[in-house]
Amino acid sequence: MARGGSQNWTSGESEGRPEEQTTEDTGDKMVKETQYYDILGVKPSASPEEIKKAYRKLALKYHPDKNPDEGEKFKLISQAYEVLSDPKKRDIYDQGGEQAIKEGGSGSPSFSSPMDIFDMFFGGGGRMARERRGKNVVHQLSVTLEDLYNGVTKKLALQKNVICEKCEGIGGKKGSVEKCPVCKGRGMQIHIQQIGPGMVQQIQTVCIECKGQGERINPKDRCESCNGAKVIREKKIIEVHVEKGMKDGQKILFHGEGDQEPELEPGDVIIVLDQKDHSVFQRRGHDLIMKMKIQLSEALCGFKKMIKTLDDRVLVITSKSGEVIKHGDLKCVRNEGMPIYKSPLEKGILIIQFLVIFPEKHWLPQDKLSQLEALLPPRQKVRITEDMDQVELKEFNPNEQNWRQHREAYEEDDDGPRAGVQCQTA
Repeated sequence: MARGGSQNWTSGESEGRPEEQTTEDTGDKMVKETQYYDILGVKPSASPEEIKKAYRKLALKYHPDKNPDEGEKFKLISQAYEVLSDPKKRDIYDQGGEQAIKEGGSGSPSFSSPMDIFDMFFGGGGRMARERRGKNVVHQLSVTLEDLYNGVTKKLALQKNVICEKCEGIGGKKGSVEKCPVCKGRGMQIHIQQIGPGMVQQIQTVCIECKGQGERINPKDRCESCNGAKVIREKKIIEVHVEKGMKDGQKILFHGEGDQEPELEPGDVIIVLDQKDHSVFQRRGHDLIMKMKIQLSEALCGFKKMIKTLDDRVLVITSKSGEVIKHGDLKCVRNEGMPIYKSPLEKGILIIQFLVIFPEKHWLPQDKLSQLEALLPPRQKVRITEDMDQVELKEFNPNEQNWRQHREAYEEDDDGPRAGVQCQTA
């Protein structure tokens, strides 16, 4: 069950979210549990794009390569994303919670490997690809809206594994590598544990002796350069070309520049763009949105305003004399939005929302008000009769305790932007 809500560009300076009321009624819809949403840090009403963005940031932050001690958290993040990114699984979770997922209501009672989910999300191809290729290296690159508008080239220093040249990836002297006698070359050890009368449990763990490699080298025969690891860490500088019109979350692939492992094709370096918030403009697809404050006199009598663009040009916009601009009105300038990726000569639109600033109290002497009123549209006349109650207006403070206790009884008027955005040319 969901309460109606719509995206809008209102006159407020920021977009707020409803406060959580109960674990069953949060965001804009009712759900049985919010644990998976809480893990990703999103509301139950989050869009698929918001869920993807939340997973991307958390997965990069808690990946075992960067945080070896956060393996359990990485697993929980992956499980939450696997459920919430699938519309059917998400619907089952919303209605029945985690127990409904585990009982197989989705047709898939077990969770996928966290690394498989990570690789599929970042274009790695999953477990089979990892068996034939070295590990991919995923990095987040912070960019500004100006970078995405104008294009930029950034240098990025990476640490990656490369095959040791001294031992040519053998790990020691030729002939010194032998099959691990403990795990018989499997890299894994299997332990049988009795858990009850007639009941045993089979546990598979990484071999302690060879650390999962399936082979070992006598310490005295190990390569002095890599100490038997077969690879060494190397610093590499890559140039990342951010093209005009690229988007937040877009991936830039450097094929074969990832970690190297013996007998495997090198992995890829995947750069994920992370756009910083801008102080003036917000991006919506190919369009840019901004708020512009104007005085009441400008709203009624016209104005000229300057806008500094993301490529340091100056636009002069004009409101015609006699054209009234209302508070919250939307207008646009064509071909002044974001460049379109791979077609940079084409651009979206620049949408401007006008915020009309009204004068302060007593800004005009009392004896001048009649002159102003004579210029404005006539006020509505009200006929007062004896059976009417005349009351006095007082200042309202939304932070008062009585208001806070009863705010759930009030609903905010949430009008969306008016249809038919008016446009003018620069």
